[in-house]
Order: sequence, then C-alpha cells, then structure tokens
Amino acid sequence: MNLKEAYKQKAEAELELARARLVGFKAKAKSYTAETRLNYEIHVDELEHGIEAAKARLKDLGESGEDAWEKVKEGVENALDALRKAVRNIADRFKE
Repeated sequence: MNLKEAYKQKAEAELELARARLVGFKAKAKSYTAETRLNYEIHVDELEHGIEAAKARLKDLGESGEDAWEKVKEGVENALDALRKAVRNIADRFKE
C-alpha cells in the first residue's frame, strides 16, 4: 500500500467515526425540549456540512495522481480539522 492510499484510509476512518457520532447526536436530540433541540440541531447541521465537505475533499484525493496528492492533502486536512471542531463543539455544548 502506498502512502496516499494509507492516508486516504485513515481519513475515511475518521470520516466514518464522525458519521457515527452524528447519528448519536441526532438520537440524543430527540430527548431534548423543543427549544434546546432546535439549538442542538443547528450544530448538527454544521456537522453534516462538515462531513459533506470532508467527503468531497476525499473524493478529490482519490482522483488525484500520485504526484499531486500531497497538494490535495492540505484540503483534506482542513476539512477534517473543521469536522473535528464541529464534533467537539456539539459534545462540549451538550455534554454527552
């Protein structure tokens, strides 16, 4: 396995973990009052957008050539950083 493929697999695993957390956050939101749930869902939407952005960057990575993937990697890292922040933001605000 080359370095690009190893990196892609690691990033995909992180994305899958974020998706699982999203499912958990959505389930938890059902137990909140309407007002709290609305606030929570705003943050869940932010997480969903982050997942979509990371997914798009991973697609770009997969389509990049062996010589150009390092340039695309920065976009993937930025998207994953935003995703991590969104997960932490929800978890911190609503203390799992």
